Amino acid sequence: MKEIRTRFAPSPTGYIHIGNVRSAIYPYLIAKQAGGVFYLRIEDTDQARYVEGAEDLIMDTLKWLGLKWDEGVDVGGPYAPYRQTERKEIYHAWAQKLVDKGLAYADPYTAEEVEVFREKSMAEKKAFLYRDYRPENPPKWDGTQPLRFKVTNIKRWNWHDEVMGDLTAGPEALDDFILIKSDGLPTYNFAHIVDDAEMRSSHITRGVEYVSSTPKYLSLYEALEIEPPILVSLPHIMAPSGNKKLGKRDGAKSATEYRDEGYLPEAMLNFLVMLGWNDGTEQEIFTMEELVERFDVSRVQRSGAKFDEQRLIWMNGQWIRRLSLDELYERCEGFWSEAAMVADEEYRKKVLRLVQDRLKTLGDLRTMVDYFFVEPEVNLELIDGDKRLKKYERTHLVKMLEVVRSRLESVEFEADKLQEVLNELLVELDEKPANLFSLVRVSLSWAPFSPALNEMMEVLGREKVLERIDRTIEALE
Repeated sequence: MKEIRTRFAPSPTGYIHIGNVRSAIYPYLIAKQAGGVFYLRIEDTDQARYVEGAEDLIMDTLKWLGLKWDEGVDVGGPYAPYRQTERKEIYHAWAQKLVDKGLAYADPYTAEEVEVFREKSMAEKKAFLYRDYRPENPPKWDGTQPLRFKVTNIKRWNWHDEVMGDLTAGPEALDDFILIKSDGLPTYNFAHIVDDAEMRSSHITRGVEYVSSTPKYLSLYEALEIEPPILVSLPHIMAPSGNKKLGKRDGAKSATEYRDEGYLPEAMLNFLVMLGWNDGTEQEIFTMEELVERFDVSRVQRSGAKFDEQRLIWMNGQWIRRLSLDELYERCEGFWSEAAMVADEEYRKKVLRLVQDRLKTLGDLRTMVDYFFVEPEVNLELIDGDKRLKKYERTHLVKMLEVVRSRLESVEFEADKLQEVLNELLVELDEKPANLFSLVRVSLSWAPFSPALNEMMEVLGREKVLERIDRTIEALE
């Protein structure tokens, strides 16, 4: 059986887009499920679009997601080098094979001459095909002119795609295309075919936009006498509207931006895998081990999947709740406010335990727990705007708080004991929990939301709780 070897082959032209990340996850799962090899290749032949630092960003993102490559850039392997600009001689050797066969020619035409050919085709009301205007006596290829593939087997191509099924295209999809540019570097159309052959790729996983070019690739495979790998074309990730491909204008961010906002790599991985795939069950939360075990290319849908950030947020919250307190604390490094960092570790852990069930992202820590570390600003609008509390006269609210304060002076500040006292106060004041507890909660936090009242009081401690109740009474009076 042929060894399963898959690859992620991005171009270092900027930040790594969410759609690009999914194109790394699927081949990783295919390789790991089969006990095969996943390798990283950098396709950097388009030097005009090369962005300094983008390569490091790609590797950093893969490492964050836990997609460890077995071979490739920064690791090495039997088919090194894995960076295309370092493989120039290899491409030229393969190109020479086509020249020797009479299947490639130096392109002598200027851009102006090509435009004349294009206008001629338009005047004749037919599609412009370069092969209709091949030079009769092309010059010998010396590397200073582009080298074009000479397609000779003009036929209908039929092929199978693991996602899109059986596909076909007629002769109109075939044309002569550039193999080597005038700068000596190969085009994507040529380089990836050579690399996948030399690096023994068993699968090619890429976006569905490449389906239209597949007949050209198949004709080149045939000319080079290469057996085509298994083709896996992934549908687009769509904008939330569902009517176009997700782009920057739709709020799409880089994977590192999501990381910096406090999304967990497990959640991002889980979310992206399920954009267009499911295992046929109702399960939504998958570990990496479960994904490796259950992933099946045949269950990738052919239509585009809508990017739903609210679903990502929900999934991230689910993963946060799965972490142990110690693990979550480690993940929160860099997400605490400056005021929180002044507090000791034990106190921060107590606060974290209280809010773990409410966190949607780790970034929420910067605003959600401020009142545990700094004195919150009194904002009576939170009382006046509360539908339960605004019906009370302020004098009555003050009396309620005074009774609460007197009872809290002597009670043990442990969550269970505090809950007992709070329940007794309900009876004593003849109040509903939603009313009394809301008043106390707002008095202590001055925040729209907070964790369980008794647990919040335990962490704040008696002195701080009494001081804040006194501040609220003073403000109300």
